Amino acid sequence: MTLLNATHIMAIPDWPESERPREKLLKLGAANLSETELLAIFLRTGVSGRSAVDLARELIQHFGSLTSLFTANQEALCQLPGIGIAKYTQLQAVLEMSRRALGETLKSGNVLNSPKLVRDFLRLSLANKQHEVFIGIFLDAKNHTISTEELFSGTLTQASVYPREVIKRALHHNAAAIIFAHNHPSGNTSPSHADKELTQTLKQALTLIDVKVLDHFIIANGSILSFAEHNLI
Repeated sequence: MTLLNATHIMAIPDWPESERPREKLLKLGAANLSETELLAIFLRTGVSGRSAVDLARELIQHFGSLTSLFTANQEALCQLPGIGIAKYTQLQAVLEMSRRALGETLKSGNVLNSPKLVRDFLRLSLANKQHEVFIGIFLDAKNHTISTEELFSGTLTQASVYPREVIKRALHHNAAAIIFAHNHPSGNTSPSHADKELTQTLKQALTLIDVKVLDHFIIANGSILSFAEHNLI
């Protein structure tokens, strides 16, 4: 019997040590594990007839990706075998700690030198929102983060964004630049005509107080679109 077949009927402690996710992580580092193995370590245990690795694989297949799994709501997760309220709350705690750690890192350096960090932070901050949320990352003259704020929130499809309030917050922080981001709960990152108009309105308003708009991101289902990269700003 091959290991591939055996692992589906053998408990993880009975696997060869080199194949156990926890031991592999300790020996090789977390970066060398698959998504399934990393999730299995988080789950710790499987369900009747299925190991934690089997369960992790099925969960990723069910949601389509780790990002979709992480952003699923409580009802969608807890109705599945092996995921109860305890694991759901643990997952939310892990995600929030990750978001805060990324936020701390953003404050310590030039955000223009860390585009992936900014994107990862925004995904964690917005991808699981069930309604539309509009945030601003306020930056100083060296492009270091001063503050990240949720500026407006709205219905599933629309948020009311008021340029005057954005200007007030920029002046409050004595910001030199700002990055905007909002989510599309619909799952489509394509900017609407209203998104484009709003971005230009904010850019023009902030120019009056010498604050640059560096970018505007749209986040949906873990994907992200940059206005700057698409020459929309």
